[in-house]
Amino acid sequence: MEIQQNEDIRSRIRTIPDFPKPGILFRDITTLLLDPEGLRLTIEKMAAQVDGKIDLVAGVEARGFVFGAALAVRLGTGVLLIRKDGKLPGATIAEDYALEYGTDRIAIHADALVPGARVLLVDDLIATGGTARAAVRLLRKAGAEVVQASFVVDLPDLGGADALRSDGIQVASLVAFEGH
Repeated sequence: MEIQQNEDIRSRIRTIPDFPKPGILFRDITTLLLDPEGLRLTIEKMAAQVDGKIDLVAGVEARGFVFGAALAVRLGTGVLLIRKDGKLPGATIAEDYALEYGTDRIAIHADALVPGARVLLVDDLIATGGTARAAVRLLRKAGAEVVQASFVVDLPDLGGADALRSDGIQVASLVAFEGH
């Protein structure tokens, strides 16, 4: 799916240079979240991009929870939380993924979904795609059909959305920013 250039959303996202390290332009969505009209527009536009029936919205910790929960309400579905490993009580299934230095692990409850459930993966931003790709693997391991991934921001120069597409996932985002 094409990236739309929604100036009404883009203008509400603050750029902080040299965070978390020199040379990085951090795209800060907290200013968007603080703006009631901006948040409403974001959820409406993300919901409009959903293609077909969705059974669950899966939000990636932590900012994906905000957008995922709001989208689930708008779409009339439940919301599935994808957490860092060790944060969920009860039986879980997990997936490892590579970081710049080392690895991390995400998890969901083992009984979080019915096999065959059509799932929309949601997060605030797609960069290299490491976390999102791990989330797709995790959801598929649980028996989900991940039908689409939706992000507020895409950093296309880092290739994450293209990597998800190569995994067979339809990707939608509201705005794209050059660089990293």
